[in-house]
Amino acid sequence: MAQTPFYMCGKEGPMDILIIDSQGGGMGRQLVSAVKEQFPQAHVTAVGTNSAATAAMLKVGPDAAATGENAVVVGCRRADVIVGPIGIVIADSMYGEVTPAMAVAVGQSRARRILIPVNHCDNIVAGVAEQPLGSLIDSAIEHIRELI
Repeated sequence: MAQTPFYMCGKEGPMDILIIDSQGGGMGRQLVSAVKEQFPQAHVTAVGTNSAATAAMLKVGPDAAATGENAVVVGCRRADVIVGPIGIVIADSMYGEVTPAMAVAVGQSRARRILIPVNHCDNIVAGVAEQPLGSLIDSAIEHIRELI
């Protein structure tokens, strides 16, 4: 079966997907793996708020990876889609790993944001039922598919 070209409406070239994660990078690792599997022609950049998160995501083969505040800021300027836990838009969330500059960069980016509603680190998303991480990853992949 031929692969469908992976282009975002109005953009030339492959879609740039930025995956941001913190702490141990477990969610980010699963996201990178799923995106690379489902959309191999997309350019995936993994950015960890710390080196452990970046190292976890590197294990599953993103096209590029970096760590820290400036990497998030620069990545947000280049991305077509940003994917990560909802805490990436909340300053000082994820036990303080998301700096105000990171949250602003994600929020002000021209990219489409796919935020995964995880209820931890003092942030509760009302009206969202607890779901297994795998179901949340599947939902994020479907939202990316809708952007094609």
